[in-house]
Amino acid sequence: MTGIVVLGSTNMDLVTYAARAPGLGETVIGREFRTIPGGKGANQAVAAAHAGGEVAMIGAVGADEFGQRLRHTLEASGVDTDLLRTVEGHSGTAHVVVDDEGGNAIVVIPGANGTVTELGPGDETLIATAGTLLLQLELPLSAVLSGAAAAHRHSVRTVLTPAPAQPLPPGLLATIDLLVPNEHEAAVLSGVAEPHAAAQALLRQVPEVVITLGAKGSLYAARDAEPVTVPAPRVTAVDTTGAGDTFVGALVVALGEGRPMPEAMRWASAAAALCVQRHGASTSMPYRSEIEAT
Repeated sequence: MTGIVVLGSTNMDLVTYAARAPGLGETVIGREFRTIPGGKGANQAVAAAHAGGEVAMIGAVGADEFGQRLRHTLEASGVDTDLLRTVEGHSGTAHVVVDDEGGNAIVVIPGANGTVTELGPGDETLIATAGTLLLQLELPLSAVLSGAAAAHRHSVRTVLTPAPAQPLPPGLLATIDLLVPNEHEAAVLSGVAEPHAAAQALLRQVPEVVITLGAKGSLYAARDAEPVTVPAPRVTAVDTTGAGDTFVGALVVALGEGRPMPEAMRWASAAAALCVQRHGASTSMPYRSEIEAT
């Protein structure tokens, strides 16, 4: 078991399945609609718990039906929600269109997530007991900074998924031990499009980087070490929502167990490959037994 704390978002995903996403001013006919618990923070928490990690969640849900369902989903996955706040108003929502190629387009409305502007009572104490803190960028940046600073004070390994991609406050990356962007996010942060070059640019700010490359696998780079590329299993994707979060959740579990980075990346890639063959985010995340069987 590994001690993982996730400081992040919880959203209800409102998912429409259609042949393709509409263009500006265009209407298309969809074939199915689902409400699926998600949010990058909750997704990573569920993915890590399914992969065998001991996980606790810090964040907020609204005092609505979505909030109750989001909390229940986390708890049913084995995630500790004692420090998941319930606040007045609506829970966060993500409005997702999934096309026939498994690609997605997403609009996120923060809702309750927007109230998490700083650490609350007990949050730093919980972070201090963890082996790893997982961060993303769907909470206000002030909360991300507070969490990263707390982890840094207590020498807790801090992993950041810089999504949605945006300029970061000065000093944030200096507190991050491992950065896990996708190709687009790596390009935004580094100003360089090619992944290997982007990774080298990012190493000026963080000691380790794993760039996820979709169907092409993932790339690891560290200071004073040769880059390593790990291919992804070949599968037919039906829905890529949550694949990156599944990768990160499984990756930190494997690293917490002491696996070498290339092995941890292969294991995380296997988890993500299982995820994309299923619909939804949290509902598609594989359990440890399934990952081990691939």
